[in-house]
Amino acid sequence: MPAAPKIGLLKGLGVTLRTATKPKATQMYPRVKPDLPPRTRGVIALMEENCTVCMQCARECPDWCIYIDSHKQQVPPKEEGGRTRTRNQLDRFAIDFALCMYCGICIEVCPFDALFWSPEFEYSTYSIAELTHEKETLREWTDTVPPPPPLDVGASQPKEIEDGLTAAAKAVEEAAAAARRQMEAAGADQEHSGQAPGQQAEEDVHVEAQIDQEVYDQLIEQGKSERVARAKAKAAYVRREKARRREQKGGEASTGEQQPAAEGEAS
Repeated sequence: MPAAPKIGLLKGLGVTLRTATKPKATQMYPRVKPDLPPRTRGVIALMEENCTVCMQCARECPDWCIYIDSHKQQVPPKEEGGRTRTRNQLDRFAIDFALCMYCGICIEVCPFDALFWSPEFEYSTYSIAELTHEKETLREWTDTVPPPPPLDVGASQPKEIEDGLTAAAKAVEEAAAAARRQMEAAGADQEHSGQAPGQQAEEDVHVEAQIDQEVYDQLIEQGKSERVARAKAKAAYVRREKARRREQKGGEASTGEQQPAAEGEAS
């Protein structure tokens, strides 16, 4: 009879040893962020400028968790002699994620690509009432929306993308032509001094992005997610560092100009 417990103990130790040699599946969240698949249904993001207040998403929502308010606005004609148009202006767009079941119907039925899936998931709260997020928060989540997957081989670009690429290429050509004209005008003005055109143009200042801890802490206190806070803190650091370097460079240039003038007065 005493041999039975020993056998059971050995079996249990065997299971423990086999499990200990397997790769670990646990991640040390939140210190280690999870690797989310590209089609993660984290939260619904809103691109406000694409919304026409057609109410299609609110009508098709099976949980009635989308709240939209708008008002009529007069739009002046694009051309002289045209008619004044009336369009809906979005006042409120909110989603109650306490009711949302993440079915994605609102995203599928939106005819103007105003709603997107975002992998953001760090928006838990201690109150159900705080799970109703307004359009400002939904707009911020669009920064975390991943790019669309590439097209299949041989597939043609959608018409709106082709039109956008054509317009962008035209804008680039116009900007390049304007820059050439400006450089030619600057060269004509500086020809008498023998200075090369564009020599006084400000060089681009490269700054390695780092996290501005003060901005990061402020955003975290405001309830922003860590991902959004890190991105905005890095952008704030780069802007501040570029401004500081440009100011320092301008001070050195002004000091160099004053020194020859002082030497001339002394002579």
